Amino acid sequence: MADEHADDTPGPTRSSAGDRARAAGRGASRAAAATGRGVRRVGSWSAEGARRAGQATGTAAGFTLRQARRASSAEGAGQSGLYRLIELHAFNAAGDAAVAISLAGTLFFQVPTEQARGQVAMFLGLTMLPFAIVAPLIGPFLDRYGQGRRWAIGATMALRGFLCWVLADAVVSESAALFPAALGCLVASKAYGVTRAAAVPRLLPDRLNLVKANSRISLAGVAGAAVSAPIAIGASTLGAEWSLRYAFLVFVGGTILAILLPAQVDHAAGDREPMWRRRKRPAVPRAVVLGLRSNAGLRLLSGFLTMFMAFLLRDEPFPGWEARPELLLGLVIGAAGLGSTIGITLGSILRNVRPEITVVVALLADAVVTVVVAVFYGLPTAVLLGLTAGLAQSFGKLSLDALIQREVPERTRASAFARSETLLQLSWVVGGFLGIGLPLVPEIGLGVTAAVLVLWSAFVLSTLRHRDPAPEREEPVASTRGG
Repeated sequence: MADEHADDTPGPTRSSAGDRARAAGRGASRAAAATGRGVRRVGSWSAEGARRAGQATGTAAGFTLRQARRASSAEGAGQSGLYRLIELHAFNAAGDAAVAISLAGTLFFQVPTEQARGQVAMFLGLTMLPFAIVAPLIGPFLDRYGQGRRWAIGATMALRGFLCWVLADAVVSESAALFPAALGCLVASKAYGVTRAAAVPRLLPDRLNLVKANSRISLAGVAGAAVSAPIAIGASTLGAEWSLRYAFLVFVGGTILAILLPAQVDHAAGDREPMWRRRKRPAVPRAVVLGLRSNAGLRLLSGFLTMFMAFLLRDEPFPGWEARPELLLGLVIGAAGLGSTIGITLGSILRNVRPEITVVVALLADAVVTVVVAVFYGLPTAVLLGLTAGLAQSFGKLSLDALIQREVPERTRASAFARSETLLQLSWVVGGFLGIGLPLVPEIGLGVTAAVLVLWSAFVLSTLRHRDPAPEREEPVASTRGG
């Protein structure tokens, strides 16, 4: 009995251990199977989430593109072809923004003030070089050979694309080609501005006036620069050459869009007169002269503020801002940018804008606010001055463009734009020299500039008594739309 019991005892023990081992094995198998199903499910969820995220991104991008196209085609711009010029200008501003960001490291404000003033003075003189080429050469050339205006606009894009590629290599190797290529980009950019402005009346729809059309084009430029700037900044973190290569791609796209502009941008075959039959250049209409004089005052203030406030806020910041003068300068510059955007937006939504009145009101607003800031200098008034200067300059320039497009005959319009751009840049340079030449004392610098603006405004107002004889017109709408 004892032996049998001894023999029977180990049997159930070994059987229970085996059952537990088999149960554990089955549990591990089920756990592994469940884990596999969970991994597959998580993987399918991840893939599905990525697919849905991609779809959402694509949908958002498509919606944004459709809304932008709808806005650029509104009020007849889609039928007249103006929307293509609007989209082209967005590419132009995007490329110019990328170039500016790429070359921003060469700014002159990283050296002592006295040394920086000399370098800035040299820079101001160099900014006139592109206009020395645009005014006497490019403007008359475009007027003389109107057929092929699309190719002229495309050439300004293609040239900047090529020069951006050259600049990208020059920045890395510190080649001597850096400054000639940068100057070439400036010349091509100004030539584009002249050609584009002269082409607007040929694409103007019946439901838009010239101020609104110019405002819509400028808004597209603001949007293009706003979208392009973060991309260019991100590319520049890898090196300035990468943002220049990005600009190259943008200008290639702009070249294609320029070639796809409507045929109305070019002269019709019978529009061009032989050179020996050209009539003497007509006198500049008084409304255009008024616009030029008013905008000269606006640009003088802009050049003065750019230079004077940059040095003043760096050396004499407001109390409490001594540690961050660059942020303080950013507030004033940001206010000017905001004012410029507001001016462009107002131009695009206001229905009845009389440009000959708008330019004078803008000049008077600048003069009044400058006087106020000279007397009550402080951070709020400085920001107010930046806001007013930006708004007045953008609204005044839109009105001046509209006056030239309306009053100047087609055969001399490009030359008129070239000369106006030269005059405005010269005014900006004079204001810049004023800003670096006056003592860095707010009451003196702003007081002198306020006096100059008040006297200039009085001169402009005194010319309003004179009446201009009927200007020579050319039926710009009928002739520029191909009949």
